[in-house]
Parts: sequence; C-alpha cells; structure tokens
Amino acid sequence: MNNIIYREEQRFRQVWIGLLLAVLVGVVWWGFVQQIVLGKAFGDNPAPDVVMWIIWVIFGIGFPLFFYYLRLVVEVRSDGIHIRYFPIYSRTIAFKDIKSYAVRQYRPILDYGGWGIRWSSKGTAYNVSGNRGVMLELADGKRILIGSQEPEMLAQAMGTAMNR
Repeated sequence: MNNIIYREEQRFRQVWIGLLLAVLVGVVWWGFVQQIVLGKAFGDNPAPDVVMWIIWVIFGIGFPLFFYYLRLVVEVRSDGIHIRYFPIYSRTIAFKDIKSYAVRQYRPILDYGGWGIRWSSKGTAYNVSGNRGVMLELADGKRILIGSQEPEMLAQAMGTAMNR
C-alpha cells in the first residue's frame, strides 16, 4: 500500500507576487470595462472587441485562478517521494533511485533563477518560497532540490520510509 508518511503543501503567497498580479489583473479589467462595458476605446490603438474578450478571459479571470490554485505538494510515501505542482506537473522519485539526501539552505535566485520548477547547472529545483529544502542526489548523478518550510521533517520522513 502507498500510505502517506509525510505531506507538505505550499502555495505562492508572497506579497510581491500578489501585487504584481493585482496590477496586471487591474489593468486588464479596467481595459475591459472601458472598451466592452462603456464602449470607449482603450488606448491609442485599441484591440478589436473579440481580442479584448480573449485577453480578459485569459488574464483577467484565468491567470488569477491559475495562481490561486497553483501549489507544490510533496508527499513521502512508502514507494518514494511524490512531487506535484498542481495543476501542471507531477513526478515520483523512487527511493531506490536516491543515492543521498541532506537538508540544505540555498539562494533561490542565484542558485536556480527563482522559484517554481527551475533548471540550472546545480540541478533541478521544485520550490515556492523560502531558502531551505532537501537536496537529493540520485544514483545517476542528477541533483534535485525540494523546497520546504519544514526540511528537517521532510528529511526525517524520508529516512523513516527508506529504512522500512
């Protein structure tokens, strides 16, 4: 059975992301209301109404909903580590493929170019916020960093599951 030994869910809740998203969504909604609702051309070279509708649906509704539901879920189960960036990505790393692991502090921007699913010369990172996580070294030499708000608990759960 694949029982869950440890589970951590993280969401993008940084203030700067919220502000950036609010500005983008605010401009889109303002343009939509101006052009579609009030019938005034938005800007010096306004987009056709059908394009404004598309922009509004994608960036005024879809984009905020996407960021609201986007989350990193890390589960330690009896068969391995399950990493999900819901709703776009999922990966399982079997314990037999892990050579070593350790709690690490890292520099998200300098080491991996930021947060999210990141690839760099240092390996792959799955993170949402903060600067701590568990670094895995796989049997094939690849390195994977899993960002965590509780890296010691994640590492302890991995140790427990791997020694069963």
